[in-house]
Amino acid sequence: MKKMIPWLITILLAITLIAIVSIILFKSFFTDPKEQATETETIEIEALSADERVEVTSELKDFRRNLKDQDYIVMLSFAFQLDSKKAKEDFDKILEIEVRPIINRTLADMTVSELKGSQGEDALESKLLNQLTPVISKGKLIKVEITNFIISDI
Repeated sequence: MKKMIPWLITILLAITLIAIVSIILFKSFFTDPKEQATETETIEIEALSADERVEVTSELKDFRRNLKDQDYIVMLSFAFQLDSKKAKEDFDKILEIEVRPIINRTLADMTVSELKGSQGEDALESKLLNQLTPVISKGKLIKVEITNFIISDI
């Protein structure tokens, strides 16, 4: 009997490991891809009329900030498109107290070379979209657009 105990423990461990691996594989192969949440989830945007777009878009104009390179200042204006009129109203309430500081911190860590060209603007827009989405309690932030962009040395 004493000689069988190590064998029994080994067999139980093997069965447990096989069961765990099979459960993980089962979930990964047979789970619907739509149910799996990913960080790069795509959002389909409905085609809105001009009036509807104005109703769900909030603006932040003439935002100024020094960059990481202290010799440069950036002046920006943003348009934030949300999914509903109610979300826009809530977003407007937190624009100065939560949104502006997030943009401020984001730009404080960026250099002139990171902001150059359309790729730099796209990178800033996507970074802001990812950082501002959790702040919004009701509705979703669909799009962040830079409407005015100037970099100047001091």
